[in-house]
Amino acid sequence: MNKFFFKVAEHLFAVDAADDILSQMDNYSPFAVSSCDACCEKPVFSLVVQEAVAPEFTEDTRQEDEGQSIICGRTADGLPVFDFWLLEKSTGVLVCEKDFKHAVLFLGEKCDGANAASAAITGMRQFALNNALMVLYALATAGLGTALFHAASVSYKGLGYLFLGKSGTGKSTHARLWLKYIEGTELFNDDNPVVRLFEKDGRKFAVAYGSPWSGKTPCYKNVKFELGGFVLLSQAPFNKITPLKGVSAYAAILPGISGMRWDKKIADGLHMTQNGLASNVMIWHLECLPDENAARLCCQSIVREIQ
Repeated sequence: MNKFFFKVAEHLFAVDAADDILSQMDNYSPFAVSSCDACCEKPVFSLVVQEAVAPEFTEDTRQEDEGQSIICGRTADGLPVFDFWLLEKSTGVLVCEKDFKHAVLFLGEKCDGANAASAAITGMRQFALNNALMVLYALATAGLGTALFHAASVSYKGLGYLFLGKSGTGKSTHARLWLKYIEGTELFNDDNPVVRLFEKDGRKFAVAYGSPWSGKTPCYKNVKFELGGFVLLSQAPFNKITPLKGVSAYAAILPGISGMRWDKKIADGLHMTQNGLASNVMIWHLECLPDENAARLCCQSIVREIQ
């Protein structure tokens, strides 16, 4: 076992794991921190990875998406549990302390030499570890003005923009249209950027960060940009963009935030962040076609309003 440190959106976390599993996950390399640099800072959470069988638990709910499932439940002692499934097979079980500051990921019984070298086994374990870290990060930082978003994110003229929407709406497609037609645009995460809310000199503002979690598009950049705004996308036979305020703005970003809403403490923390974002960051609704005009209309409208 080795101890690894990572910093995502300026939040430090620690992982105790065998070197052969985490060292092969290149998505974490840009966020690695040396033990010397981490020694003066307390991690927001720590995760221990064990080759052992997880304790029994009772299922509360589950989330399913394109062959992937997360079964959420609790142990007999009431500890939160997340069981990560891929292609109808459990890959690992995350058992957390109630404050989510410490957790153990159980990968099942230790494999013998032949099975341990299997690419399929390694892939399953990396899938479990990647999902465990993403879930634990979202929960451990929920009360720290931080939100992990399900969004495609680009930078343009020094600001970051997040494209939100239901699965299949075209978030990645719209980001690619910006990359193709809006000169100076760069993709900094295609699935799970992090947003933090800050206050300085009486001004509240948000900063968007890259993360190690970027879905099907490898884009793991340790960068940050002041957040220019959110754009909620919906498919339409025309292109139209509308600024949102108040309750409409709050509702627009609600589905895009990852978190355990049935836990009151987590829900309260996310609500405070979400309310701050809705009140201090520009939010638009773009009804659009997947075409060049949609990207240009979006860019011209939101950049003009910010200026």
